[in-house]
Amino acid sequence: MPKYMTKQRKALLNYLSMHADERLSAKQLEDALKIEGISISAVYRNLSELEREGKVRRVNNSGSREVFYQYTDGAHCKDCLHLSCEKCGKTYHMNSAVARTLIENLAQSDEFTIDKANTVLYGVCGDCREK
Repeated sequence: MPKYMTKQRKALLNYLSMHADERLSAKQLEDALKIEGISISAVYRNLSELEREGKVRRVNNSGSREVFYQYTDGAHCKDCLHLSCEKCGKTYHMNSAVARTLIENLAQSDEFTIDKANTVLYGVCGDCREK
């Protein structure tokens, strides 16, 4: 059940939705929302609630204990797989035809159903590969 929409929650949701292709730390969110008067404790409290509601995904970088959060409640994220660059941290939506083929092949060959909302494939994006 959605929580009451406080000014802090609304500002956080707005910022996250405008940066849906990024993984952001709580500190980055606090810094970005300081002008709104949002404390780090309010950021963590709201992130926890948003994660429980399925609007935010918590992500750890490989080999790191640092936690990042990514908005997943947008219409463009609801029914797709994501690709995440291990170098720059940017997240991309997988081509829907390719994702559909992958999901169908796994379902047939391995009798395995993918949870699209919680599936992220990690690798290196084209921009980082060229550097």
